[in-house]
Amino acid sequence: MRGLKLIERFKSTQVHALNPPDTTIVNTAGSSSIAGKLSNHRVKFIGSKLKSNKACSVSGAKTLFPFGLPRIDLLEPPIEPHLKPIQLVETLADLYRRFETCLESEKSLICIEQYSILSSLGDPKFLRRCLRAARQHAFDVHSKLVLSAWLRYERREDELDGVSPMDCSRFILECPKAALVSGYDPNSIYDHCKCYQECSVQISKGNEFWTLEEDSDISFCVANEEINCVRFKIASLSSPFKAMLYGSFMESKCNKIDFSQNDISVEGMRAVDLYSRTKMVDLFSPEIVLELLSFANRFCCEEMKSACDIHLASLVSCIEDALLLIEYGLEERANFLVASCLQVFLRELPSSLYNPKVMKIFCGFEARERLASAGHASFFLYYFLSQVAMEENMLSNATVMLLERLRECAAEKWQKALALHQLGCVLLGRKEYENAQCCFEAATEAGHVYSLAGMARCKYKQGQQYSAYRLMSSLISEHKAVGWMYQERSLYNVGKDKIADLNTATELDPTLSFPYKYRAVSKAEEKQTRAAISEIDRIIGFKLAPECLELRAWFFIAIEDYGSALRDVRAMLTLEPNYRMFNEQVSGDDLIELLNHKIQQGCQADCWMQLYDRWSCVDDIGSLAVIHQMLVNDPGKILLRFRQSLLLLRLNCQKAAMRCLRLARNLSSYEHEKLVYEGWILYDTGHREEALARAEKSILIQRSFEAFFLKAYTLADSTVDPESSSYVIQLLEEALRCPSDGLRKGQALNNLGTIYVDCGKLDQAANCYMNALEIKHTRAHQGLARIYFLRNQRKAAYDEMSKLIEKAHNNASAYEKQSEYCDREMAINDLNMATKLDPLRTYPYRYRAAVLMDDQKELEAVEELSKAIAFKPDLQMLHLRAAFYESMGDLSSALCDCEAALSLEPNHIDTLDLYNRARGRASHPQEM
Repeated sequence: MRGLKLIERFKSTQVHALNPPDTTIVNTAGSSSIAGKLSNHRVKFIGSKLKSNKACSVSGAKTLFPFGLPRIDLLEPPIEPHLKPIQLVETLADLYRRFETCLESEKSLICIEQYSILSSLGDPKFLRRCLRAARQHAFDVHSKLVLSAWLRYERREDELDGVSPMDCSRFILECPKAALVSGYDPNSIYDHCKCYQECSVQISKGNEFWTLEEDSDISFCVANEEINCVRFKIASLSSPFKAMLYGSFMESKCNKIDFSQNDISVEGMRAVDLYSRTKMVDLFSPEIVLELLSFANRFCCEEMKSACDIHLASLVSCIEDALLLIEYGLEERANFLVASCLQVFLRELPSSLYNPKVMKIFCGFEARERLASAGHASFFLYYFLSQVAMEENMLSNATVMLLERLRECAAEKWQKALALHQLGCVLLGRKEYENAQCCFEAATEAGHVYSLAGMARCKYKQGQQYSAYRLMSSLISEHKAVGWMYQERSLYNVGKDKIADLNTATELDPTLSFPYKYRAVSKAEEKQTRAAISEIDRIIGFKLAPECLELRAWFFIAIEDYGSALRDVRAMLTLEPNYRMFNEQVSGDDLIELLNHKIQQGCQADCWMQLYDRWSCVDDIGSLAVIHQMLVNDPGKILLRFRQSLLLLRLNCQKAAMRCLRLARNLSSYEHEKLVYEGWILYDTGHREEALARAEKSILIQRSFEAFFLKAYTLADSTVDPESSSYVIQLLEEALRCPSDGLRKGQALNNLGTIYVDCGKLDQAANCYMNALEIKHTRAHQGLARIYFLRNQRKAAYDEMSKLIEKAHNNASAYEKQSEYCDREMAINDLNMATKLDPLRTYPYRYRAAVLMDDQKELEAVEELSKAIAFKPDLQMLHLRAAFYESMGDLSSALCDCEAALSLEPNHIDTLDLYNRARGRASHPQEM
């Protein structure tokens, strides 16, 4: 069914489709009983910390004290600002077919359409792949510069101190210079950028240019001065000049021509003469080149205009330059200059959004028309800008204006649907319900069914609850059931019907957080706080989101379990350092300071002991909390930042993990450490060769545990032959000889054991695992279980996994692995438990489906996979369902699943083989 992953680095393969954070509204009408139990000095403390425009007295602080539980009538899920097709698999399959058959010039736009579809899944790997493909297939300069900047922005968490926004880090798809070269070169996408090899070209300033007066045979008079020129060279500048100097005009017979009325200075006309002789503009000042640009436009001197355009574009290096020169570029329609200025604005995002002059260029009166006249207004551009604006401030005027421009640029139906739906989401958040409803209606007419949820929400906000209920009920009856439909209808339902809708929503899509939150708050209102905690635990166990941690912290405070509350707040701030709790009234740091009065604080040594304990029992949230506390005590402890990143990657919080790695690199004082952290950043963003180079360079400077570990991990994840495995073993052994703490040495021993097993050296592997267990690396139980299994000791393997299940807080993966060491019935029980704990793990669905298929229950097997694919379109599940369909003779469904899978991973060999086989059978049905 699957191969064992060679190496682990506290990183799982599951995908967490995170929704945008919900806005949890609290009841602040009066203080709760908890508030009364807290001492007056703490109430005063919170009052002083509240970010309010009015001063709070002690009594005011009591009124505003925000520990009251939330109310269910004020909870509601967000309308997600993404395209959410009801038939996602069919939509992805259609995209793949269109991409394979369309013109090369259309592929880039299809990739961006795919990006818009996959955005709702929240997987950065998919989104990076879409953007990379879009950039690879871009032809024109405008598309290239937008997509290059977009790729750069998507990994903005990786940006390091001292790195210029115009730096490409040798990634050719992000290179600002490569983006300004028109055309498609299919081979260049595999190359590294050559920017670092470029040398500045010295331009000769010899006197030869100025010794050509003797060749002059015509002069132009400007401001009482004569500029001597060569007639045929001036005539060669453009057709108008040729007609004037050699045609039937009177100037053709003159040796002196008055040019005083043509808005050019003496210096400018001299520059025209010099350019006509040399075809160079490099010697002139920017002011003179701008004058030449204007002159070239007036007299249709296309070659001169192009030279001026390119030269001025090369001078743009910062926002100030770009703001100055883009006006000239737009006025003179100097497309290359405008492109260079735009590139600076885009690569300075998001900070450039806060520059009113920049925003005027993008959003001002006739802004889009001016950019369009220079060939630089596109759906690409405004889609990118609006995405950044929504991330920065969903409800700002700038976001609204950019979305309006996006709507104006939309040409295809999906583009119009996206722009209108996102604008509707923003207007809904701004409480402009009528306008929002109009946008959602228009998006629905453009074919986006999910916008009906936005329409229903707007009706509800305007007091039309029954109308909203009927709209969602009609949607449910007309389409195949999807989780968000029942979630949305639950808002407009009452009593048991509301709970029934929420339960159905969870059954159809367990990744939706609102049903868990509602049920939890409902239980809390009924004074069943422990049950409320258990309910919210269900989703926190597999999908870590700040708003869920906040809610659980709320419940813990209600039962006076301040230690658990403090843990959740610290973990929450690790995910989002600026998170504000309790309807954004209190910062997380203020709440920590308050809760610290209730908890005995340990020293740094105590924290290390706690970290070992929590790490050993696979308590990831607890480990995050301890590290957060340790960093408060010692902010410069770089090693702890790295530990944070490991945990966050294991929890699939990649954005936060990249932030931790960047901080670790920026705070490091040693070059060899910086190289290691850069290497992990590169590895985790898919650049393995560059990661390996960083590791090797670090080792040359100083041999260290982390450098050897990085090199070993990178090699083991990309090669599996015996020779490379032997080299990986050497690297891990070298790492273990270097100083490190037990946490990392346990990981290295575990990884070393895995490689030994793959090489058939079971005794050495067992020794590694036993040594890892001695330093509390609990996951080594899994390695020992594998050894027992390979020695045909299935009972011992099962028992070993049972030990891991007993010790680990997060044990869904342990149940999944244990299922491999028992009979079918027990395996099914273990896998059902794994699904209950983490419904995003795909192996249990695939196993159960395979069992059903073996029992010739074909429809049930397909349904088992289908219910998971509905909320997680996983490559392996799509491939397996396609194989089932092929065996059943349903070739059209098999082809559809293959196409959807290849849309996610175009180079998946097994799926390509299955696809070609099914397509061949479909083409020759008589041979079946």
